[in-house]
Amino acid sequence: MAGHSKFKNIMHRKGAQDKKRSALFSKLSREITVAAKMGAPDPDMNPRLRLAVNTARGQSMPKDNIQRAIDKASANDDENYEEIRFEGFGPGGVSLIVETLTDNRNRTVTDVRTIFSKNGGNMGESGSVAHGFERLGLITYPASVGDSEKVLEAALEAGAEDLQSDDESHEIWTAADDLHAVAGELEKALGEPEGAKLAWRPNVEVTLDEKDAGTLMKLIDTLDHNDDVQTVWGNYDVPDDVMEKLS
Repeated sequence: MAGHSKFKNIMHRKGAQDKKRSALFSKLSREITVAAKMGAPDPDMNPRLRLAVNTARGQSMPKDNIQRAIDKASANDDENYEEIRFEGFGPGGVSLIVETLTDNRNRTVTDVRTIFSKNGGNMGESGSVAHGFERLGLITYPASVGDSEKVLEAALEAGAEDLQSDDESHEIWTAADDLHAVAGELEKALGEPEGAKLAWRPNVEVTLDEKDAGTLMKLIDTLDHNDDVQTVWGNYDVPDDVMEKLS
């Protein structure tokens, strides 16, 4: 299994502010509702819903909020969400994958394209960057759950493929089809994770200087503030000394 990696998606990036919590809960609620609509409203019978609920719990989302999101799936309303993936490029040749859940495709396409163009990036065609990533399962735990040896042992026992640990967190990678099973086994050993979801891991990372990193962070933050954007993945690596200057 691999060692430390500076790759983080925007939801786990160092420096994320508490003021984003309300927006984060809204995005988590949307994912829970969509997962419940696509299968049974019981997390034990619906793997995607269980992962969504576990992620929400990992982010300290109140139980009442989680239940309301599940109940909303059974309500008689016309609100239906569509999953749309966008691919594009940021400064310094960085590749980005933007995952969205939207009830208005035209609005979301326009918004995402505008955000790219106004923040030093440009949209690409479908498939233009995805070939540089692997589609895998990602399960995250805080560093406080245990040292890397303890987590490595649990990950191996659970059938995970890779572990990346640093001072803040443990990232456990699985085959996409094994995500639910591995997450279930890890929960027995380590407790509920902070997050568990399908992810895009880059095959090669691009190291950025201060100028490009600053522009990229603004682009990602603007995307993340859009209500329809669920997650932003990228192949960027921002060195610690550069990140400190930007913080």
